[in-house]
Parts: sequence; structure tokens; C-alpha cells
Amino acid sequence: MKNIFDAKETNTVIDRINKLEPITKPLWGKMSADQMLAHCNVTYEMAFEDKHAKPNGFTKFMLKLFVKNTVVGSKPYKKNSRTAPQFLITNARNFVEEKARLIDYLKKSQSLGENHFDGMESHSFGKLTKQEWNNMFYKHLNHHLNQFGV
Repeated sequence: MKNIFDAKETNTVIDRINKLEPITKPLWGKMSADQMLAHCNVTYEMAFEDKHAKPNGFTKFMLKLFVKNTVVGSKPYKKNSRTAPQFLITNARNFVEEKARLIDYLKKSQSLGENHFDGMESHSFGKLTKQEWNNMFYKHLNHHLNQFGV
């Protein structure tokens, strides 16, 4: 898995994001480019903002048991995988704003560095290692950038 905390890799991902246009069509799935960017921002909103309700104890236990390894493991996501309700973006978004937010989150994550995230509590899965944070951040972005052919 590539290291999203490495400046070179962060810049490569940003270059891929910058190749997107509002009219870029997905190779699979139903999201538009603006919705995909907003969808990718949710992961960072959960890491940096108090914007989304945290799951209750039972739900968090179930997420750790059944979802965590899929999200933080190294195995790539399958096309057209189901997504959590908080990640569903069904309305149009401002492409330019969502793109800028995602790039800002990437730069913030990279500047904080992997050690900032090592042992940090995730919104849904409890404490994660820096490798698990990397896998979650990179794998999700890579999946959706591939979805849009960039």
C-alpha cells in the first residue's frame, strides 16, 4: 500500500484529483465527480471535525467486528461496494469547493504526519495504528480516483 503520509505520494494523489473535471464520468457506479469528492471528504470530516454523529457502543462494536478489516486492511475495495449511510451523497455539490476541501485535508494529513495518527481514535473503529489510518485514507481515495479514471 502506498504511504499517503509521504509528501511525494500526497502530491501524486493531488495531481490525480486535479485531473478531474466536473463533467468527468465514472467508469462504474452512480456518483458524479462532485458527489465523489464530497463522499471522499467524509473520511476526513470524521477524522478532523465533529460533524457526524458517533456510533453508539453496540454499533461501534459491530463495525469493529464486521467492517473494520475491510476498511483498514490492505485488500482493495470491490467495485460497487455498499457504503455506510454517512457516506451517501445523493445531492449535487459544488465541485470546486469539494475538490479544494479534499486537497486541504490531504495536505493537513501529510503535514501532521503518520505519527500524529498512530493510536488516534477513529470515528467508528476505535484506536488505529498509523498503517491502518494510511490504508483507510489511501485505499478509499485510490478506489474512487480509479473509479473516475484518474
